Amino acid sequence: MRRALIITIALSSGACVDGFTGSNIEIDFSPGTPAQASPGLAPAPGELPADIHFKLYAITDDNGTKSLFELRRFEIHRIIDLRSPCYIDAGPTAVFPGIHVTQFNARMIEKTGIADVANPPPGASERDQIDAATAAQRQNNVNALAGPRGLKVVTSASPATYPDVDADCSGSGLPPPSCADDASNARRLRICRETWAANPDLYEGTDRVLTQPLNGTNFGFVLGLNPIAPTPVGGAGFFVDQALAGVDEYAIYFQTDGVADPGSIFLTGRPTQATRGVRHVDLQSPPFPNVVSAKMAIFADLGRDDVHF
Repeated sequence: MRRALIITIALSSGACVDGFTGSNIEIDFSPGTPAQASPGLAPAPGELPADIHFKLYAITDDNGTKSLFELRRFEIHRIIDLRSPCYIDAGPTAVFPGIHVTQFNARMIEKTGIADVANPPPGASERDQIDAATAAQRQNNVNALAGPRGLKVVTSASPATYPDVDADCSGSGLPPPSCADDASNARRLRICRETWAANPDLYEGTDRVLTQPLNGTNFGFVLGLNPIAPTPVGGAGFFVDQALAGVDEYAIYFQTDGVADPGSIFLTGRPTQATRGVRHVDLQSPPFPNVVSAKMAIFADLGRDDVHF
């Protein structure tokens, strides 16, 4: 018994787990922050191109010689994109697995025979009436989320794109969104899942659970109102490996995918004096003055705690 205790103590004292020594960055982008266009489409007014990503840099200044090191890449999208070929129902509870969500209400009308939820046909079951009303409300929610006042989300970054969409429903590739038959839905589900598996950072949102996209990572939201509630939302955050001691400036650039140059400045700002271990940065946008800004809080060097309360 005594020997077993000694061995246990020795093993415990010999095992050591290093704590996280990086930093946590929390950032609030202003409501005017532009989202990226739908893939393959030219940006509309107030949008940025689809084939870009953002880079957050920390900058040190040594007597006028500035050094940049990258902290995080990310993208900014609308929470859902109606023009994405893989904006689909893919979960275990999907009624029509693989259907493009823009066709969900029409397919439910076909299934239930209820085109007007306020005037269901005689003999319509309560279950069908509930399903038809739920589908109609879902379509209203989708339209609000995808509209000009819809939510924008800070996401993981990926240069990947979806395969080309077939011309009609008879092909063997990715069907157009309008194809809602079972065979097209099954083919769409398979191709989208294969694309996601090969590109885990490719963002695809869903209206079902806003914080859990179909693929990619949701780091948080651009400041705004949820048009369904409406309730205020906003705030994005991520952890980085760097302790971020001695940083003189922070900057966010946007850069075309696959291009090596630093890109174009988007936001920049200098940290203020730490308050209880937190550094604050007001970021301003030279290309979008008075429209785009951000506030950043940095919980630096989480492996060290010298703050006393």
